[in-house]
Amino acid sequence: MLTLISAKKLRLMLSGENQCNGCNMTRAISILAIIMIFSGIPLHPESFRADVRGVLTISADRPESSEPITIGIDGSVLVNLVSDVRFVRGVELEITAPQGWLQYRSSIMMMMFNNLNHNTAAGITDFEGRRIAAEPLPSRLRIIYHVPIRQQHGLRNTTSVTVTANTAPPDTLPFLFRLQPIEKGLPARFDQFKFNVTARPIYSDEGAVKITTRFPPNQRNRPFTVLIDDNVINSISEEIILKEGEHHLVILSDDYRNESRRFIVERTKVIDLTIELQDPAPLIVFEAPQNASIFMNNVQVTNTREPMTIDTGAHEVRFQIGDYTVIKTLNVQRGKTYRVSLGVDLIISEDD
Repeated sequence: MLTLISAKKLRLMLSGENQCNGCNMTRAISILAIIMIFSGIPLHPESFRADVRGVLTISADRPESSEPITIGIDGSVLVNLVSDVRFVRGVELEITAPQGWLQYRSSIMMMMFNNLNHNTAAGITDFEGRRIAAEPLPSRLRIIYHVPIRQQHGLRNTTSVTVTANTAPPDTLPFLFRLQPIEKGLPARFDQFKFNVTARPIYSDEGAVKITTRFPPNQRNRPFTVLIDDNVINSISEEIILKEGEHHLVILSDDYRNESRRFIVERTKVIDLTIELQDPAPLIVFEAPQNASIFMNNVQVTNTREPMTIDTGAHEVRFQIGDYTVIKTLNVQRGKTYRVSLGVDLIISEDD
């Protein structure tokens, strides 16, 4: 993969805005040579020496930025991401430059490497690693890079943020951020410049749901199908990653009652959802005044406080209070609950 530099950016590099100890022709040759060297991202590991000033350790559980590490014009930092990274799509690096840096446009090269042969290091260290990014450090006082850690990251370049073209998957971390001067013969004050580097996780707009099912007695481990937002879920043994927002869960089965739930997933959170699977036999619940007699298929119902299991098909329900009788036919379907109520209306009329 090539690192492309636009004509506009190249004109800025070759412009006379940097008047520091050199003519434009010398500067142009130097910059063009650097571009040719670093324009390709090698497929094989590179060997290099770096002055590591510390490790920026960030946690997927804490959104805040790490404590800053200060590096010089040829300094480096290691960046590591710990804990669960399921909801992290990248790492944000923020470099705060000194005020005088604006006078030395494109005088420093930025490089990043992953797949390092050392996971921890301090001071001057010899490394082997794969280069994932390289470009002249932008002439800004606040410089931000986004380093994706997965392929489908959705990160985009903006006027203030640069997204590296290559990813740094979690199993290739830590990665190394390195500065290296491009030009020689710069004034002594240039060597004294210090850059503060911080890092923080970039979260995805995702969360997860953990589904737990409980079975009715004597009906364990019968087959059922789980759908979320009309998509079949092949396994609920692990947490299911979903976009933040409202989702619809449906359970379909020939051995249990069908279930339907709506739930909300929050960003970076895991929601626990417990489903009580129920016997699919139909149930009937009666509601009537205490002095009412209730009959089902001409058999008196003696316990009306608890739901009663019935067979599918047609059933005759009779309510009787004194000489007043109401009879209805009920067509019962599998997996349904029926509530049968006897209501008594109070009617008031007024005549002139």
